[in-house]
Amino acid sequence: MPAEPQSIAIIGAIGAVGREATTILEERGHPPEQIRLFGSERSRDTTIPYAGGRLQVRPFDKSAPSDCAAALLCTPAEVSREIAPALERAGMTTVDCSSAFRHHPDVPLVVPEINGRLLTGPARPRLVANPNCSTIMLLIAIEPARRAFGLRSLTVSTYQAVSGAGQAAIEELSDESARLLSGEPPAPTIFPTSCAFNVFPHESPRDPGSGYCEEEIKMIRESQRILDDRTLEVLPNCIRVPVARCHSQAIVIETGRDASAEEIGNLVREYEHADYSPGTTVTPRDTERTDRVRLGRARASISNPARKFMLWACCDQLRKGAALNAIQILDRLDPQ
Repeated sequence: MPAEPQSIAIIGAIGAVGREATTILEERGHPPEQIRLFGSERSRDTTIPYAGGRLQVRPFDKSAPSDCAAALLCTPAEVSREIAPALERAGMTTVDCSSAFRHHPDVPLVVPEINGRLLTGPARPRLVANPNCSTIMLLIAIEPARRAFGLRSLTVSTYQAVSGAGQAAIEELSDESARLLSGEPPAPTIFPTSCAFNVFPHESPRDPGSGYCEEEIKMIRESQRILDDRTLEVLPNCIRVPVARCHSQAIVIETGRDASAEEIGNLVREYEHADYSPGTTVTPRDTERTDRVRLGRARASISNPARKFMLWACCDQLRKGAALNAIQILDRLDPQ
């Protein structure tokens, strides 16, 4: 954050990402008087613990956060599209965590460790888009190898926690698990099938032409945009798994130049934005509430050991995959 902490509005404060953003600011010691929490009319009487006290969540209207320097939009895309332009016109720096502006040509899509240069200089943006959580962790996991050896193609199978569908989905996983353990039939309402003790393709709508789901299309388009390579082949397969809040990914990269698994492992080990633990079993449970992408294995293809490599990664979807990345965008923006 700048030397003098910014006044920040968190809009959508009672959702999973909004609550995580509030937690991160509390951990950083951000002054409570410099935070405004907003939600829907239903959240009028809600308070959230913060620094030994409680912060009131107020119903949002477009004039409500006018006394703040910055805003984090932890809202659905349709809500973000409605309110972000007004915040921008009011002079607020806004980071949107939805998909609303990720492909708008005038709105930067940013993972600070990769393309943070877009946040500085004379053309300092007022509105910045936060990428999809799966895209963020994927690109950080491969960035050391990409920088050193180039990237020709990218294949990834995601194992996505239910937190990606919000707080209600986390609660549904707990409820469904209890029902099944007590012998009751499943009764999902958030997901199309029960998430407890189960695995299924990501529930987002499918494109009838390509067969890819919306989540997979997001990963393709966002990766190409952030890496500034519209020709990059990205092949994602997105799966929902019965995990509360951490995503995992099995990644295959094809490099542009010859490399080795040892070299790639060493690069990841030296990378300040990820942890590499080749001798440990890296799991989503061990990665909960941590700020970095964790990688556990780097292996070379048996048939193409100089150009194709496999990585295993885990990341807390609500932290670096969402709230933390948005706050780090604010960190990188030049102060007023």
